[in-house]
Amino acid sequence: MPESTPSSTPRAVILLSGGLDSTTCLAIARDAGYECHTLSVAYGQRHAAELNASQRIAQEFGVRQHRVATVDLGQFGGSSLTDAALQIPVTGPSAGVPSTYVPARNTVMLSMALAWAEVLGATDIFIGVNAVDFSGYPDCRPEFIAAFETMANLATRAGTEGARLRIHAPLMNLSKAQIIRKGTALGVDYALTVSCYQASDDGTACGVCDACRLRSEGFQGSGVSDPTPYRRT
Repeated sequence: MPESTPSSTPRAVILLSGGLDSTTCLAIARDAGYECHTLSVAYGQRHAAELNASQRIAQEFGVRQHRVATVDLGQFGGSSLTDAALQIPVTGPSAGVPSTYVPARNTVMLSMALAWAEVLGATDIFIGVNAVDFSGYPDCRPEFIAAFETMANLATRAGTEGARLRIHAPLMNLSKAQIIRKGTALGVDYALTVSCYQASDDGTACGVCDACRLRSEGFQGSGVSDPTPYRRT
């Protein structure tokens, strides 16, 4: 069946990193009745554990399609997530934008999701950005999401022909603990997810980076048992 064939069930593209937030986003989209098409992006990140996790999660959720797009943001450097010469910060939050920020990453990912959504005839895109535990990333703010949605409706055939495109960020104002409780209520198995910035190939988390800290604190605050295998705590 061609991807653009109309469907009685609304379609959505969900950006799925393999992490806790994006998996919760997928659960929310499925619960809302969307036919889910998940997109992961190999952007030059230093480990493949999260991409492997996204494959497992997509299979577990029984999504309609799962794709992995490739774009090498690592060729530009500028982030400790793509450049092995830079150290992953392990000392907790600091002022300003941290070194784990990947320049233009969410802009690029949303653009890829937008392109696929047009082909699918989908008018809804989900992304798991969060303004509470956003680590200082400028492309996780509500202003960015609103601006991208405006651009999407100006720059696409679908938008100019009256099929309004919507960017959903359902986790925007939730704490990590609230996200975990919401996902748990929707049946998410967080043991499948990988959040660590420097996870081993089998998904074992370092236990000391900012992502591990936020994840661990979230589980502690949620009252849900943390299934994460940490090398250090």
